[in-house]
Amino acid sequence: MASDAAPLRVLVVDDEPLAVERLQLLLARCEGVSVVGTANDGEAALRIAEAVEPDLVLLDIAMPGMDGIDVARALAASRLDPAVVFATAFDNFAVAAFDVAAVDYLMKPVERDRLERAIERARAQLRGGEREGRGAGAGAHVEEFWVPDQSGLVRIAARDVERITAERDYMRLHVGARSWLIHRTIQKLEEELDPAMFIRIHRSVIIRRDTIAGLFRDASGHWCARLSGGGEQRIGRSYVDDVKKLAGR
Repeated sequence: MASDAAPLRVLVVDDEPLAVERLQLLLARCEGVSVVGTANDGEAALRIAEAVEPDLVLLDIAMPGMDGIDVARALAASRLDPAVVFATAFDNFAVAAFDVAAVDYLMKPVERDRLERAIERARAQLRGGEREGRGAGAGAHVEEFWVPDQSGLVRIAARDVERITAERDYMRLHVGARSWLIHRTIQKLEEELDPAMFIRIHRSVIIRRDTIAGLFRDASGHWCARLSGGGEQRIGRSYVDDVKKLAGR
């Protein structure tokens, strides 16, 4: 693993030689970076990674044979587990990239300032030994999320999330009128969030505590939370007692 003093060892993987050359030229202009290898397909990337032990793999997604997502999964399961930054011409892979805990997601043509930000994120991940947004150590609460967006990844502070709802294998983070999907189970997310800030009120809903403006029973006798931003959310039967503690009941 790279230290702050040692150059960040980077492996560049892309099936287009011109794309590899462009990335090498950009990396040559970034401080504290050393390109330790290049590969033009997924199988070669894994072989070279085993030999050169990179800190960071700059990885294309759409490649013949083993694609970038498969390579990232294989690297994560290996003894190496380097940081991964995707660089692709397609924006429809963002959710899949987030599923494999990519540090960042760059759109081609990659710009130098955007690449430098991705490198800094990789350094931060390597320093902390954890994927960004998942806490810095055992017992730490998540403070931010990196979520897929059309142009790449967007950082969302946990304190800005108002409501979280489950959608099959994903969780939707609601911030004002916008929302983003992340790949987590609700149980895992409940463990990661600060319980002083968030409370689970339903098997598929977590709410930021300060957005609950009131509690009431609806016409069917079910307890509901009235939300400060407008709207209501039914409270699951097994969560009613915990929610009532907010009102000292």
